[in-house]
Amino acid sequence: MARQLFQQPWSITFMTTRPVLALVVCLVLLLLPLYALAAPKRALEVGDFSRILDVDDAVCSRDGQWILYTVEGTDRAADERKRSIWMVNWQGTEHVRLTMPDSVAKAKFSPDGRHIAFLSERGADGRTQIYLLDRRGGEAQALTAVTGAIDDYDWSPDGTRLVVSMAEDGAEAGGKTPKPIVIDRLHFKQDEKGYVTSADRDQLYLLDVASRKLDALTADPRFDDSSPVWSPDGRTIAYFSDHGSDPDESGMQELYIVDARPGAVPRKLAAFFAPNKAALLFTRDGSRIIFAHGAEPRLNAYMQDHLTVVTLATGKSKELSDTLDRALSSPVLTASDGAIAAIIEDDGSDVPVVLRLDTGAIKERLAGKLTTTSLCSGGGHMAAIVATDNTAPELYALEAGRLRKLTTHNDALMDELILGAVDDIAFPSRDGTLIHGMMVKPADFHAGQKYPTLLWIHGGPNGQDSHGLNFSTYPLAFERQWFAAHGYVVLAINYRGGSGRGAEFASTIQADWGDKEVADLLAAVDYAVRENIADPERLGIGGWSYGGILTDYTIATDPRFKAAISGAGSANQLSMFGSDQYILQYNAELGAPWRATDLWLKVSYPFFHADRIKTPTLFLGGDKDFNVPIGGGEQMYAALRTLGVPTQLVVYPGQFHLFTRPSYIEDRATRYLDWFDRYLAPAKTAVPAAQLAPRTGDASGADGASK
Repeated sequence: MARQLFQQPWSITFMTTRPVLALVVCLVLLLLPLYALAAPKRALEVGDFSRILDVDDAVCSRDGQWILYTVEGTDRAADERKRSIWMVNWQGTEHVRLTMPDSVAKAKFSPDGRHIAFLSERGADGRTQIYLLDRRGGEAQALTAVTGAIDDYDWSPDGTRLVVSMAEDGAEAGGKTPKPIVIDRLHFKQDEKGYVTSADRDQLYLLDVASRKLDALTADPRFDDSSPVWSPDGRTIAYFSDHGSDPDESGMQELYIVDARPGAVPRKLAAFFAPNKAALLFTRDGSRIIFAHGAEPRLNAYMQDHLTVVTLATGKSKELSDTLDRALSSPVLTASDGAIAAIIEDDGSDVPVVLRLDTGAIKERLAGKLTTTSLCSGGGHMAAIVATDNTAPELYALEAGRLRKLTTHNDALMDELILGAVDDIAFPSRDGTLIHGMMVKPADFHAGQKYPTLLWIHGGPNGQDSHGLNFSTYPLAFERQWFAAHGYVVLAINYRGGSGRGAEFASTIQADWGDKEVADLLAAVDYAVRENIADPERLGIGGWSYGGILTDYTIATDPRFKAAISGAGSANQLSMFGSDQYILQYNAELGAPWRATDLWLKVSYPFFHADRIKTPTLFLGGDKDFNVPIGGGEQMYAALRTLGVPTQLVVYPGQFHLFTRPSYIEDRATRYLDWFDRYLAPAKTAVPAAQLAPRTGDASGADGASK
C-alpha cells in the first residue's frame, strides 16, 4: 500500500531545498499508516483465486504444545499450486515454516516431537518418498528410496519404526515405449491415479528409522492393505484389507490386526461396507479400535459414514453414531478415553463435536456457521482448521467451546476484500419438503431491487453447501462471492441427495436422479422471485460435477434460464458405464444397463430429450478426468450444436476432475463470468470503481510468507 501512494504522478516545483524536501517526505511517511487505515475495501478480482491460501492438515504434537499444518498457495512462475509445512506453538506466538513450497503431504510428528516425517516427490525421479526433518533445523533427509507408490505411514509409539502402505511398481526401468496396461479389475479407473490394475494394491512394510531397512509385513498382492495404525503398546498394527471378497464387486472392507513383525499372521476383527472417508484409530488404552464404515453400494453415493467401536478382548462391535443422523469424519482422541472428537456435517455447517464412546451422544459442540476441514488433539489441547463466510481457512485453538486464532496467512487478502452477505434461506419444494440453502448477495445489495440471479449447484451429490470460504478441494464458496462481486445474487441450495440433513434426506434420490433435486432447485428460484430479489428475466444456472449434471437435468426440465454452465457434467448416463470410475455404484444402484435399460434411459433424459433445451450453455472439463469424463460435456455440446442452441465447449489439457493449474482456475472463473454477462447483462461490479483502492502486485510467496 505504501508504494501505491508514490505511483501517482506528482512533483514538488515550488521549493527545492533539501530541508523542505526532507520535511515533506517525513510528513508523507507519518501519514502512510492513516492512509492504510482509511483505504477502502475492494471487490473480489480474478487474481484472488491464486492469492487465497489453503491452510489445512492440522497435526498436534503428543504433548499438544505444537501444531503442524500445511499452507498451499500459487507459484505463478511454475503455474502450480504448491504446499509447505508450517508449525505454530499452542500460544500462537511462534510461527515456523519448516519446508519451502513443494509437493509435501501427510506431515506427522515423531512421538517425542523432535522430528517430523512427511511425504514428498522432491527427488529427481519424482517418486513419493518419506522424508525426515529435525524440527530444530537442518535439511530433510530421505528415509526411503523405493520404486513403489507410497500411500501412507504411521510412527511406532517408541519412534524407532514406521509402518508404510505401498504398492509395488510393476513397471520395468528403461525403454522409451510405455508397456501396455493390462486391465484385470472391475474398478479399473480412478481420477488422478489413471488406469488401475491388480499391481496397484497396497501392502504393508516395516521401516527401521535408524538403519532405513524395509521389511514386508503383509505381502500378498491379491489384497489391498491400507490405513495402518500402531497400537499404543507398539505390539500390533491395525489396518484395512479385503481378504473376504473382491471390494470392486462387493463394496466391502475388513478390519485386521497383526503383530508388528514380519511373518505374523493377521486376524480379522470386522467386515463392513467401505466408507467414503476412511478413519481408523486405537483408544488410548489400546483396548478398543474406532473405525469408519459406510453404506451399502446402493446408497454409498449418498454419504453417511458412521463410526464403530470394536472391543479387542471380545471382538464385539458397537455403532457409535447410530443415534446421530449425520455424517462424521476425521475422528481424533480427546484427553478422556471415554470420548472422541470428530467433524460433523449439519445443515450448512461442518463443525467439531465431542462424542461419548459409551452412548455416541454429543457431549460438546462448537457453535457457529462455519466449515471445519481438519481437527487434531494432543496433551489435552485441540485445534482445527476453520473458515467462515467472511474468513478464509486458518488454524484455531479450541478452548471451552470457543475459537482462538493461531495463524493469519490469509488476513492480508481478507482485509482488502468487501464480500457479499450470506443469508440462510428455507422454502418448501414441490412436494412440501422443506429445503435449506444460502443466498449470497452483492455487497451493495438494496432491498426492493431485482437482481440477475444464479443457481450455483454443489457437486456430489453427497456433501453440502456450507458456510466458509473453504478452498481445500474446490473453490465453490469463493466462486459464489466472485459472482456476487459482479452484481449477481447467488443461490446455494442443499438439495435432496446431500448429506447435511440425514440419511433419509440423502438417499431419497437413489436410482431417481434428476427428479427431486431439480424440484428443490426450481423451488429455490421460485422463492427468490417471490421475495422480489431475483429478476425472472435474468436467471442463470451452473455447477461442477454433480452440479454440472444437475444443470443438464434442470435446463432440460425448465426453459426459464437464460444462460447455463455445465462443468464436468454428463447427461447421457448410459455412456458413462465403463467410461468413469463408478461401475460398482451403477451395478448396485441402477442395475446393469442390459437389465435395466428403461431406468438408464430415464436418468439420461437430458441427452435423449436435448431438443427440450433452449438455454445457451457453456460446457467445460479436464481432458484427464476419470471421475466425470469430458465425454459427458462433449456429447451435450454436440447435441446443442446440432440443435442450433448457442453453446461452447472448453477443454483444459492435463486437468483431472479438480483443477490444479492456477492459470486454468482463473481462466475458468473469467469464462464463467463472461458467459453469464453475455446473456444476463448485470452491472459489471457491485462496488463503484471510485471506491476501489489501487492494487499492487502480490507481495507473498506460494505459502504467504513475505519475500
